[in-house]
Amino acid sequence: MKELLLAICLAMVLEGMVYALFPNGMRRMLKAFLETPEGTIRLTGLAVAAIGLGLIWLIR
Repeated sequence: MKELLLAICLAMVLEGMVYALFPNGMRRMLKAFLETPEGTIRLTGLAVAAIGLGLIWLIR
């Protein structure tokens, strides 16, 4: 459970840094994201989740 909380906190730190360092770039990216079809977003999310799960499996 502790590792899960640490992973969530690390994700928050990394995302916060990106917004703090590149606010205009994030605004442009979010606009492009809103124009992306739902199916593409869903497929990308599933692919990233599968890659993350695979990396966790390799590391552990």
